[in-house]
Amino acid sequence: MPATKPKAPDTHRTMQVVNHIRTLLENGTLQPGDKIPAEREFASSLKISRASLRTGINYLAAMGVIKVRHGVGTFVADGPAEFDKASLGIMGALHGFQPWQMFEARLILESHLAELAAERSQQEHHTALSEEVTEMFAALDRPSEYLVHDILFHRIISQASGNPILAALMETITSALYDDRRKTVEHSVDLRESAEMHRALYRAIRDRKPLDARKLMEQHLRMAETAQGKERERNLKSVPAAAKPKKSAVSSRSR
Repeated sequence: MPATKPKAPDTHRTMQVVNHIRTLLENGTLQPGDKIPAEREFASSLKISRASLRTGINYLAAMGVIKVRHGVGTFVADGPAEFDKASLGIMGALHGFQPWQMFEARLILESHLAELAAERSQQEHHTALSEEVTEMFAALDRPSEYLVHDILFHRIISQASGNPILAALMETITSALYDDRRKTVEHSVDLRESAEMHRALYRAIRDRKPLDARKLMEQHLRMAETAQGKERERNLKSVPAAAKPKKSAVSSRSR
């Protein structure tokens, strides 16, 4: 059996930010609605670069723990996610998963979540989905920011399903999904197509069309799998040869 691959340094720094904010929330230093310290000050206190801090902040934003308001600041969400969930350990637990495995799991889970959301969602979910779609269109030229709103959109659908068990499963997947996708998202080419698909999904859920929502989610995920495969290819081409990982005999999907 091959040795377990150690966590990458950037993952370690991401979790350093996550754990620090978790401590501040647990000891009451930070409360829902509070503003996070200024970036320079915060990075200095953690002894990490501002770029590493932004990666951790984006992770927390994608998980719904904090909310970034451009031109205003970064705040603790009014209803932050629970840090005790398995999602916080998913980067280690799912380390080394293959992209096809992620999409297979998402296709099975999210198509049903979309269908349930169209049947059970409330007005508050429709409002939240609409806001994330608006933010996606506003961030078409900022892929890393777009990704945060993309992840949040899918989290809202899971919450709108009305099934807390399925929503918890989705939490673990979105955590791993964000950590993997953020490494390649800057190589995305056409985010507008993705944004339009998310808008169609939102409308199907809002208009109470379960079968349409399910089919649109399946179509979206298949398109996303193809698009993200191209992102990974472009990312590999941009990495110096000496830094590229060696190919594994089991890296391709077995049929």
